[in-house]
Amino acid sequence: MIAQMVAYKTVVRDHVILTKPGIVLLVLIVALAGMYMGQRGLPSPCLVSVTLVALALATGGSAVLNNFIDRDIDRLMHRTRGRPIPQGRIHPDSALAFGLALLALSICTLLLFVNAISAALTSLSAFIYVIPYTLMMKKKTHLVTHVGSITGALPPVIGYTAVKGVIELEAVVMFAIMFLWQHPHFWAYAIKYKDDYHRAGIPVLPLSKGVRTTMLKTLIYTIVLLPVSLLPYFLKMSGVFYLVLALILGVLYIFLALRAYLSGNDNGKVLFIYSIVYISVVFFGLIVDMVRSV
Repeated sequence: MIAQMVAYKTVVRDHVILTKPGIVLLVLIVALAGMYMGQRGLPSPCLVSVTLVALALATGGSAVLNNFIDRDIDRLMHRTRGRPIPQGRIHPDSALAFGLALLALSICTLLLFVNAISAALTSLSAFIYVIPYTLMMKKKTHLVTHVGSITGALPPVIGYTAVKGVIELEAVVMFAIMFLWQHPHFWAYAIKYKDDYHRAGIPVLPLSKGVRTTMLKTLIYTIVLLPVSLLPYFLKMSGVFYLVLALILGVLYIFLALRAYLSGNDNGKVLFIYSIVYISVVFFGLIVDMVRSV
């Protein structure tokens, strides 16, 4: 009996790992910010719960399908070869069925209990991530980052439309912040694991154009991100608190990117960690300042 319970817990844990919980959590944070912005306050707990659960299912399902498609290259990379599929703990066909089931449940939930536009955007996000990004482009070109940034920028828009039922300027601004942020975030990650990507034959920007070029592009994107991140204040989406917070965080982001570029030997670790802190605090600050002004 004990052995069966241990085996069951292992199976459950492995399926959870396939969903990439860290990514799911980040998606839910920015989606919740989108919902707050759409409502100008906290939407009904029922709507929040249903929408976030559905988004968690969609994000997790997309991640599972990503694991399924990438199972060959995952065996070659040190950071991924311990995943359940390369290790043989979960059969690829089981992962495929699991991922598709999560996605189907998510879309049905949004259609039945939220609205059609949020379901359509969630479907679009999952499609872009699984087909163009993972299946078609990831192994061929570093330009795939631009495509992946679209799907990564949609969660706040999905949260917004779950409340409003339409895409408005506020949702577009949140999309723009997320879209620009995705690039330096991933490039720092790609620098950190460039040896792994080299082993797997994935032409990420640091391998295709060099680390120096990658750090220069990172600096450029952080500079462009700063004024875009301030738009919520100037469009009256938020107040002075958010303006100061976003300004400080953005300037610090530029400083770290500039330091990495000038040093020429940055391993991407600091920028990667800060990128996560940056986007989480920026969207949290957007929520807090909006709630204060309601």
